[in-house]
Amino acid sequence: MAASLIRLHFHDCFVQGCDASILLSEAAISTSERTARPNAGSARGYEVIDAAKAEVEKICPEVVSCADILAVAARDASFAAGGPSWTVKLGRKDSTTASRDLANSDLPSFRSNVNELIANFARKGLSARDMVALSGAHTIGQAQCSTFSDRLNSNGSDIDAGFASTRTRGCRNANLAPLDLVTPNSFDNNYFKNLIQKKGLLESDQTLFSGGPTDGIVSQYSSSPVTFKSDFAAAMIKMGDIIDPVTNQNGVIRRICSALN
Repeated sequence: MAASLIRLHFHDCFVQGCDASILLSEAAISTSERTARPNAGSARGYEVIDAAKAEVEKICPEVVSCADILAVAARDASFAAGGPSWTVKLGRKDSTTASRDLANSDLPSFRSNVNELIANFARKGLSARDMVALSGAHTIGQAQCSTFSDRLNSNGSDIDAGFASTRTRGCRNANLAPLDLVTPNSFDNNYFKNLIQKKGLLESDQTLFSGGPTDGIVSQYSSSPVTFKSDFAAAMIKMGDIIDPVTNQNGVIRRICSALN
């Protein structure tokens, strides 16, 4: 669940800021972000956050926000998988609204090219280096075969032929594939080594090393896991600071993360 919890925090922060709006279910709000294209059928971990919130409420009712729990869970997920830890800033409020439309428009696509990714992250106050570091979360977790089947069949110059063949065979009997075949459950810098070898699984992965402006960052991270992990932690802190001023003014502390009460 580590990769899913990190992704859940990321998908929360990129829509209305880090306000736990992604946790609101369709039963709670008709504009739930859970059914947006980037989340439907792939976002997981809601029940983990609800369970953590239930335990916190027993000890400290209506004090700790769901948004803060999500941020702490992402940090702990990283550390549990062998990644970095960092001090999580606290004090976020929970949104009483959600936006499926913003989730569809603001979350990066697995088809995005490097310039689109740089622009997307810049709109959230994050640099190109932050973007590459955060993309390194794809060192763990899995992707649905439908998100990379076109890349496998492209016969392009940006994909290793043997890698494409192996991944095609793997998808014949499964719907999911590890983003990093080498160490799929370890938070390390193999993701960047894969990109240099033209073995990035998603288009949005390989584009980071494709003769563009982020090649140097990928090369640096591939040779220095310490630098990658340090930059990843710093970028996660910056991402955790994305706050919508309206939510910050009108937000609440929800007692149940998936509901409005």
